[in-house]
Amino acid sequence: MTQRDPRAVLSEVFGYESFRGDQEEIIRHVAAGGDAVVLMPTGGGKSLCYQIPAICREGTGIVLSPLVALMHDQVAALRLAGVRAGALNSAMDPEERREVERAYREGELELLYLAPERLSAPGTVELLRQGRIALFAIDEAHCVSQWGHDFRPDYLRLGALAELWPDVPRIALTATATPATHRELTERLHLDRARHFVSSFDRPNIRYRIEPKAQVRQQLVRFIREEHAGEAGIVYALSRKRVEQTAAQLREAGIDAVPYHAGLPAEERFAAQTRFLREDGVVVVATIAFGMGIDKPDVRFVAHIDLPKSVEGYYQETGRAGRDGLPSETWMAYGLADVVQQRQFIESSDGDAAAQRNQIEHLNHMLALCETTDCRRVYLLRYFGEEAGQPCGNCDVCLDPPKLWDATIPAQKLLSTIVRISKERGRTYAAGQHIDVLRGVGSERASQMRLDELSTWGIGQDLSVAQWRGVVRHLIATGLLESRGEWGVLAPTEASRGVLYGGEKVEMREEVLARKAGGSGGAKAKAAQDLEPEQLDRFERLRAWRSAEAKEQGVPGYIVFGDATLRALAVHTPSSRDALLGISGIGQAKLDRYGDAVLEVLSAE
Repeated sequence: MTQRDPRAVLSEVFGYESFRGDQEEIIRHVAAGGDAVVLMPTGGGKSLCYQIPAICREGTGIVLSPLVALMHDQVAALRLAGVRAGALNSAMDPEERREVERAYREGELELLYLAPERLSAPGTVELLRQGRIALFAIDEAHCVSQWGHDFRPDYLRLGALAELWPDVPRIALTATATPATHRELTERLHLDRARHFVSSFDRPNIRYRIEPKAQVRQQLVRFIREEHAGEAGIVYALSRKRVEQTAAQLREAGIDAVPYHAGLPAEERFAAQTRFLREDGVVVVATIAFGMGIDKPDVRFVAHIDLPKSVEGYYQETGRAGRDGLPSETWMAYGLADVVQQRQFIESSDGDAAAQRNQIEHLNHMLALCETTDCRRVYLLRYFGEEAGQPCGNCDVCLDPPKLWDATIPAQKLLSTIVRISKERGRTYAAGQHIDVLRGVGSERASQMRLDELSTWGIGQDLSVAQWRGVVRHLIATGLLESRGEWGVLAPTEASRGVLYGGEKVEMREEVLARKAGGSGGAKAKAAQDLEPEQLDRFERLRAWRSAEAKEQGVPGYIVFGDATLRALAVHTPSSRDALLGISGIGQAKLDRYGDAVLEVLSAE
């Protein structure tokens, strides 16, 4: 049987005229039977790198994907494009599962999605042996790394695929891998003979913003109202309680927000996810349980109201914004309490000493990103082993460069206070007590412990509490201080001696509690940007038609057509079915299904 040409599949099935970046080279390599490791940012087109080879090769492409939501959406999108796809997961009823298994055995499927843990279920390997496998695709492959940010034990079993099916090509894909994680996933998945394709981790359409916490929920409301009103977004919070409280406060402020976390009943989680995917302008407030596998292209912002545990987690979560390539924004507010809380979580975890050291290292890198006075994008790319060159011009540091001040003397005062309290009083305290000593704030404890007799008592009255907390946070982020134990007590590190005794300088940013607005409000600002009035009218009519069509089919609107396709239709106004095929995102199956309706909408003036 002759293989289909990948370029023909790209055009006829998916409606695109050209590949992006390394896509074509990856696809042809895997279609020819080669193994591959693919590092590509979210929105870079990873899915096509295994979907097209699976369609081209004889047999069924087996896709190992961690979340049911991803399977459901990708299968729905593939079927609308005319691809024979199915999934096996725990959410299916027995009859539906039997039908998918039958279709696989009889060679009727081009792609079959499975959860990694399903390979361990009785009968799964036997079922796969009964059909012909075109390839194995291991999505979110970083989950195999025990030292990474999202380890999942079930992924460790995927290395056995090389022994069970030695002649079947395998492709491992991820959007978040440091050089160390890259090496580890290659080893654990036995991909030593694979070709490696590493794309740039840069997402130039995303603007990165980080600011200190003041009144974080008010800051969040202001950010959404003033810069992203009516736009879809995700807000991440650390705890279930904060998720529910924040969602309620956003609704009180007139923002259409829904909560999502693992503690909610399944039907509530499903309803929240469905609204977010299928309706315009919904904001979901969630723990990190939400998002992996959410293939919604028009998320215009991602916000964090708590400090993420790692740069990898932050990059993965922020990468859910702007998958359609249109301008999007990430925003985060963090404070000293976040640092203390994360350290407490690590120190109270079940991991051994090595695991805890690894987690603390991840946290320290995250703090360094927050405190950097250089381009945030340069820091992110360097973290993933990529030299960015020039500053990006599209992060808060580039757009509104922070004013730096010489914090050497305040740092020395703080370090000296910590050392003196420890040596002269035999006690250790959290940041608040040290700041009270520096500012000369009397209390019962201060009197009992004779803290008001210390030589550093009251020598820091020139700085506010917020500024002192900023100094503490900066010294922790730069490795001069540690926050230890349940109460977050402060202790100088060996590196602090250079500041206390060696004349080393400490420079830090001024606290800026309200940055200049970087976005442009309005529900359609990004997708409809720069459209002429007539084009905007056509765009809105197409959106209304898409919404009705998606609702009737029970799928998200972007599965019918993405915003970029609607924009192209509004601009180019094709007047024939042949002309529609020239629009990016319209392949033969979608032309057959929607072509006449789209032409009717475009002709209705």
